[in-house]
Amino acid sequence: MTNDAFDLIGLPDRPEKPRERGLTHMLDKGLSAREVENVLNGAAHIIDVAKLGWGTAAVTKNLETKLDVYREAGIPFFFGGTLFEAYFLRDQIDDYRRLLDDLDVHHVEISAGAVAMAHEDKLDFIELFANDFTVVSEVGSKDSSDVMAPYRWVEFMQAELAAGSWKVTAESREAGTAGLFRPNGEVRTGLVDEILSRVDPHDIIFEAPNKKQQAWLIKHQGANVNLGNIHPEEVVPLETLRLGLRGDTLFEFLTPGITPHLPGGSPSGDGHS
Repeated sequence: MTNDAFDLIGLPDRPEKPRERGLTHMLDKGLSAREVENVLNGAAHIIDVAKLGWGTAAVTKNLETKLDVYREAGIPFFFGGTLFEAYFLRDQIDDYRRLLDDLDVHHVEISAGAVAMAHEDKLDFIELFANDFTVVSEVGSKDSSDVMAPYRWVEFMQAELAAGSWKVTAESREAGTAGLFRPNGEVRTGLVDEILSRVDPHDIIFEAPNKKQQAWLIKHQGANVNLGNIHPEEVVPLETLRLGLRGDTLFEFLTPGITPHLPGGSPSGDGHS
């Protein structure tokens, strides 16, 4: 998905929006309406969905104006799962549903990353909300010391998709230091492989806020892996990673039979941005 003037051979195919794979899920941590306009001016064509993180929607000035900016750009949005959990803790789920209706919000994130909730109850909430909303559910804990067995990730994801989730998000936190990743940010490669062996990757959004994590997942799953918790300033850089236009993935998508040459005449696969 490059500008017409840039004629490069063999770039990966990227589906046109609206799409079900290759999603870029942007994390909005409290942008103003004007800031959203600025981000979308250069990147609306590559942002598939936006999450207003945590409870930021509750404290953002001129929220409805901001939501209108997303609507006018045709970008679906939802509030962070932590806001759902805050209403759950207070036994105010009906109030939350009314809030979404009043604000004309059509997507909802159902999570239990910070609260104690039986998984059966979470499935009930997914089924309930899926009647009227597009549900994105989240699997994994925000606590880096809470390490869930890979088979449990698979079971939870399969059950949540069956209950009505459009996509399941694999948790990593904003910093990329929990869930899919170790506290130092390294990928839990065995966990990712186990998940992908039993769950369709197009049904999963992998939270990957850091460049090294994004590059690893693109190399592992290709240009059209679904990636989430992407910071606004990283949306365009991520698209270059997907297309092999950044050092970390420059040699990933070359057309077979074409030998790359660098100054000096020798091929190399060692580029870094």
